[in-house]
Amino acid sequence: MKVAITGSIAYDYIMTYPGEFKEMLLADSLDHISVSFLVDEMTRHRGGVAANIAYTLALLGERPLLVGTAGIDFTEYRDALEKIGVDTSGARIIDGLFTSSFFANTDRNNNQIASFYSGAMTKARDLSIKDVCRDPIDFVIVSPNDPRAMHNYVLETREMKSKLVYDPSQQIARSDGSVLEECLDGAFLLVVNEYEHTAICSKTGLSRQQVLSRVENMIVTRGRDGADIYTPEGSYFVPIVPTEQIVDPTGVGDAFRAGLLKGLMNGWPWDVSGQLGSLAAAYALEQKGSQNHTFTRAEFARRFRQHFDDKGLLDTFFPS
Repeated sequence: MKVAITGSIAYDYIMTYPGEFKEMLLADSLDHISVSFLVDEMTRHRGGVAANIAYTLALLGERPLLVGTAGIDFTEYRDALEKIGVDTSGARIIDGLFTSSFFANTDRNNNQIASFYSGAMTKARDLSIKDVCRDPIDFVIVSPNDPRAMHNYVLETREMKSKLVYDPSQQIARSDGSVLEECLDGAFLLVVNEYEHTAICSKTGLSRQQVLSRVENMIVTRGRDGADIYTPEGSYFVPIVPTEQIVDPTGVGDAFRAGLLKGLMNGWPWDVSGQLGSLAAAYALEQKGSQNHTFTRAEFARRFRQHFDDKGLLDTFFPS
């Protein structure tokens, strides 16, 4: 099956704060907040939601098509993605602009405060999926991007009769409630975390059950408490995979989505697909940055079987 992943392509600037943010976030003073955190270190990594998902999906043996806009500093980044197995023919370089940048500060409890500079991403609204996809696409992921581009891609996905995986994430804050509601209608899958689910309900005026009724399937991730999958056939709980160490939460959700997609693209059950996502997320959590984790498919299969029953499905796709 073929998957097109639309969304941000960015550089991540990762900072670590040795204290706790909550010490400076005073509940009765949030209406005039002014805080600064002295960080211990800063590193730059390749990132962006679409590129992160594509990276891990390529590690899992797929060749996803990356659809997005990047800046004049993207050449080395593109080479790295192609080397790992990502099809970057759908990425467009915008002259005169730099690639988007994500600035994330993480405290000692893994809480995160982040800002995002759009850069070349602002031109994504001018890029059509149909212009870069020559072959039929089975799945289209619409992940955080220029808000108008996201809306365009949802409409294009419907025209193409591809399965829409709607992942609005950080851009819920920038999206109008009516647009969010339109994008939900008929989506094959909605993927959000618990806070984002609440935000969608608030923006659209829909109840949690009404949101679920608008989409075919829904996944709500809950951090250390795992994830819940809701389908017409029933619901499933996916626990987290214990990690050898917790280094950086940046990109963990993107890795989860990649593992999940690996299962869905191969027609595997929802519970196994979610478990693939859980393990992929663990690999990401153990490394700094969102594209620094690596594994062979055989290593992935062995570790998977330490925690889950794959029902023999991994034999074909993950040779030991």
